[in-house]
Amino acid sequence: MSVSYFVRYRGQAENPRAFVDYYREFHAPLLWRFPGIKDLILHHPVDFDDPFPVTPGGELLMAQMVFDTLDDLNRALASDARVRARDDFANLPGFTGEVTHQAMLAATGER
Repeated sequence: MSVSYFVRYRGQAENPRAFVDYYREFHAPLLWRFPGIKDLILHHPVDFDDPFPVTPGGELLMAQMVFDTLDDLNRALASDARVRARDDFANLPGFTGEVTHQAMLAATGER
């Protein structure tokens, strides 16, 4: 099992493309410096057709950082690399909304 740390950007950006481009080109490399990080997946919304009534999410972007263990995640969150990433948040293009952080244990579903 692994632990994923999700950062969700729910809301609007003045220029959504500039926000996502900055995140991918400048912010993501800072996240890759977190000690113990195994993977970084950036999720972007797409339009989809669902035949059932569902409530779509309002995320502009979700970052998923994957670690082998909870201890690895906790070390990364206490690292200098995390401080640099937090400082870079001020450089992201204009964003209005909510940013949430959540750690989740990953396990595969059984068939």
